[in-house]
Amino acid sequence: MFISEAFAQAAPAAGASDPLGGLTGMLPIILMFVVLYFVMIRPQMKRQKEHKAMIDAIAKGDEVVVAGGVLGRVTKLGDSFLHVEVANNVEIQVQRGAVVQVLPKGTFK
Repeated sequence: MFISEAFAQAAPAAGASDPLGGLTGMLPIILMFVVLYFVMIRPQMKRQKEHKAMIDAIAKGDEVVVAGGVLGRVTKLGDSFLHVEVANNVEIQVQRGAVVQVLPKGTFK
């Protein structure tokens, strides 16, 4: 009398009606992770590879932009540091990872 008929009915067996079981409920979450991988993770890894290749290819005399927006010409190379000449007789020492872009020759005068 106090229990509705919907609650009083027995639940169907778990594997009887759906042959895939709980996989159908997990499908949207799995699909979200696949989309996340192709939209965010994979392009980020590609950019990191390109940046690492650019940093490894830096040579003496290259014109570069440093993370702070400073433009200069590479004068000395080290394993993890570069010396960048920003003006006549003015050099700064920066980490290799701080280089944002290598400019075409003749950009920095």
